[in-house]
Order: sequence, then structure tokens, then C-alpha cells
Amino acid sequence: MAKGSALSPAPPMIHEPGSSGCSSLTLPVDSGSSQVTVTHHEGSDLEKGRPPPNSDPSIDGDVPPALQEASTNEINKNEIEVTLDGNEDPLNWSRLRKWLIVFAVCTGGFCVTCTSSVGSYTYGGLESTFGISEEVAILTVSLYIEGLGVGPLLLGPLSEFFGRNNVYLISFTFFLLLNFPVAFANSAGLHLTFRFITGFSGAAFMSVAGGTVSDLFLPREVGYPMAVYTASPFLGPVVGPIIAGFINQNTNWRWTYYIFLIWALVEIIMMIVLAPETYRPVLLKRKAARLRKQTGDNRYYAPMDKIKRSLMRSVIVSCYTPFKILFHEPMALLLNIWTALLLGILYLFFEAFPIVFRNGHGFSLQESGLTFIGLGIGIILGPCTQFMWWGRIDQRMWEKYGGPPPPETRLFMGMAGALTVPIGMFWFAFTTYPTVHWMVPILASIPFALGMMWVYISVFTFLVTSFRPVAASALASNSFLRSAFGAIFPLFSTYMYASLGTVGASALLAGLTVLMAPLPFIFYKIGPQLRKRSRFSQERKMDDAECSRTDA
Repeated sequence: MAKGSALSPAPPMIHEPGSSGCSSLTLPVDSGSSQVTVTHHEGSDLEKGRPPPNSDPSIDGDVPPALQEASTNEINKNEIEVTLDGNEDPLNWSRLRKWLIVFAVCTGGFCVTCTSSVGSYTYGGLESTFGISEEVAILTVSLYIEGLGVGPLLLGPLSEFFGRNNVYLISFTFFLLLNFPVAFANSAGLHLTFRFITGFSGAAFMSVAGGTVSDLFLPREVGYPMAVYTASPFLGPVVGPIIAGFINQNTNWRWTYYIFLIWALVEIIMMIVLAPETYRPVLLKRKAARLRKQTGDNRYYAPMDKIKRSLMRSVIVSCYTPFKILFHEPMALLLNIWTALLLGILYLFFEAFPIVFRNGHGFSLQESGLTFIGLGIGIILGPCTQFMWWGRIDQRMWEKYGGPPPPETRLFMGMAGALTVPIGMFWFAFTTYPTVHWMVPILASIPFALGMMWVYISVFTFLVTSFRPVAASALASNSFLRSAFGAIFPLFSTYMYASLGTVGASALLAGLTVLMAPLPFIFYKIGPQLRKRSRFSQERKMDDAECSRTDA
């Protein structure tokens, strides 16, 4: 999943050590958002693990744990640090080439998330083939979503070591191979086990794709492509039932996964043809190795060659840091719960829509799949409105503050979503009667999905700008909670709608969205004070740095 539309890379810099007794090392970060310049002073405080008094300890970007272990060994003054020239730098590629890469990345995320919801239309086939109950069949969706949530915690750091393109290829190769047991399973246990594993393998793709987008565009250019990428994983679950409805209406459930096996193969080909490596540290490392081989001169090096790092330690840090943020940051916790609730409702709709439209209006399987078109329209409108007028508001904020505005200004879009989501939910709840025309509740799903996208874009950007030193971990904590809710909500949806009815159950969900609606308004007011007390926020680190300078 995933990762901050406000971040973008700066070109690598060359620092050749001079004779002044110090040398600089510029380290690009994983998200492509910025670079970290580590200045080495011979015999200085840095060798003792402390920043020198005249250095800037603040870091503008989310620094991967692996890159925080820069070697403090003295750099040989004769060594030559390589840089990217001309078209070697992804920032200098043509706009067409950049958007082809974005297209490949977006379709990959779309495929992975679309695979999550297609299982909701295979329940009948699974029940008859394996002799299981509907409650067990629902696990085919829940386990896959749980795999999507856990995967980024373990697999996210891989791109720091192997590059983004390699992660895509490895991820989709495993995604393709592991879907064979899903499609050809001869038992429910085998099918469900590999549904979780395929979700886990697909999550590796989701965890670094946002970084690819930020690798390609400057800060003021990254908003539009990042909005497109943000929408694609959410559009996938909505399109899934539409595809699966037609397949399962006309053939057996296994063909659902046959189709996605073919799609995964196409994605692998697209990654090979359209998506070259974009992660700057890896490109620099490859260039340094190529120059050493071509010239026989071993003085050429890249920043990654000078970094001591451990894959295992990076994975461990990637696993526990998101939970530290959840435990210690009330803003992150509450906003994550808000987005998790919305995703839980979205996946609950995969059970609720068939109840409303098949049982209440007599729709066929494929016709009930088409009822998700309203949600798809709302999800598409979310980024479109960002292009049309949210971007203009953001531009005015940049002009007002003479630079990047405070993170709280990112909550304006969330405020609009906080009002739009409950309107859509109550509209849907009180129009689910069989006597009401079926088009009315479908129209109600449009403002719900539109508001949901506004909330997601707002919260994601707020988390990235507020907790920039640990932005990837902040987004990972959000992804974990969202996946947990998305996995759990379908499990009780059937019972809830059976007990409360379509009106009561939907109105209960609408009431929960009302309870969460004040969050962006509250944090807009008190956010600055909370960020100053935060142990992870950029402001706290800047304040600590200022105190260190004063003490020095």
C-alpha cells in the first residue's frame, strides 16, 4: 500500500572528500522523498555517535532503518562517489515514460486488491465443492485481506536492498505461482491457506509501489500521479464483484482464479517491459559496480556501498515501529481507526449488497455484481476532484505560508469526507426497502465512496507530513489496522443484517461514521500542540535539534 503524496526525491549529489578534514555522504531514502547528508568529521563527535554542533539533525523524509546505519569509517579521499547523469536519473525521464510506469504500477495494485473481493462471489461454489458452511467460505476473503495487511510489515524493507523492480517481479511471480493451489485446491484448508499466502505475496508489491511514483516526480508534480495510484487499490475491490459475478453466473468458481492467473502473468510482462528500476540508491550502486568493471578502477562507489545494514534488523524494525506509533500517537491511532472503519464497511458491503439486491430486489448473481458500479464512480471521483479543486486549495496554502503548509491543512479534504460519508450511509440505510427503486441505494453509494476517498487521501497525506521521519511506518500502521477491519467485518455481516435488518444494520454503521466525523476538525485545532509533544513528529525532532545546538 502504499505512501505519502507529499514526498518526492531530490537528485543525488556528489560529494568528493576534500582536504579540510571532513567529508559528506548523501543517502537517498527509501520513499524517494529526500536525502540524508551524513557529514564525517575526523575525530569529531560524530565518531562518538553524536551529531556535530553545526550539523542539522532534522531529517526531511522517512529514513528506512537500514539507511540509518551509515558507516562512520573514514572515507578514502581518493574514492569517487558516482552520481546519475541525464536520463540515468528517473526525474529526467520523459513524461510519457513516467506515466507508463505509473500505469504499470497502478494496474498491479489494482490486480492485487481486485483479487481480494472476487472471493465474495465464490461462496456458493466453495460450499458445494468442499461441503463447508458460508461462515467458513467467507474466510477466503478475510484471510486474503489479512495477508495484505501483514505482508508490508515484513516485506516492505526488501526494496531497500534489492530495488523496487526486483520486488515487483518476485512478488508477482510468487503471486502467480501461489494462485495455482487456490484455483486447483482439492480441499477447503488448502484453498484458504493459499489465499492468505497469495495476499501476503501481493502485499510486497503494494508496500513499495508508492515509492516508485515518488521516485519519478518532483514535489510539486507528484500529487496527480499519487492520487491515481491511491485510487487504484481501492477501485480493485469494487471491480472484483463485477468480474466475479459474470464468471460465477456462467461457469464454476475455479474460473474466477483462472482469469486472475492470466492477469498476473500479463502483469509480470508489463513489469519487465514498462517498469525499470527507479530507486536511486540501487541505480547508483549498479552504476558504481559497472564503472569499476569497465575501468578496472575500484575507487568508484555509491552511498549504499558505505552503509552497514542488516536485512533482518530492518525487517524487525519495520514490524515493531508501526505498533509503537499506534501505542504512543493518539492522532495516528484515531485516524487509523477511522480509515479502518471505512474499509471494514466497504468489505462488509460485499456481503450486504447481495442481501439487499439479490434477496430484496431479485437480482441475479451477475446483476448484483453490477450494483458496485456506484462505489466505483465515487472512488474515481475522489482523485478527479483533487485534480479540479483540492489541488487549487493546496496551491493557495503553499502561497499563504510561503512553502509547505502545516500538516493540519491536509485535513480540509478529510473534513469534507467526514460529512459526505454519513450522508451516503444514512441515504443507503433508509432506501434498502424492497419497495424503494433499486437505483436509489446504488446512488447512495456514490457519496459514501467519494467521501471515503477524501478521507483516505487526507489521512495518508497528514500522516506522512506529520510523522515524516517515520512516514513509512505510520502508513504501515494504517495499512495493518485497515486490513484487520477489512478482514473482520465480513465475518459478522451476515449475522448483523439477519438480526437488525438491512435498515437497522446499515444505520448502525452510519452512526459509527458520525462518531468519527469530528476527528479532522478536532485535530485541525489541537494538532500542532500534539505534534510538539510527539516522539515521532518532525516538529519534535526539530525542537530537540535546536535544544542540542543551544546546549552545545
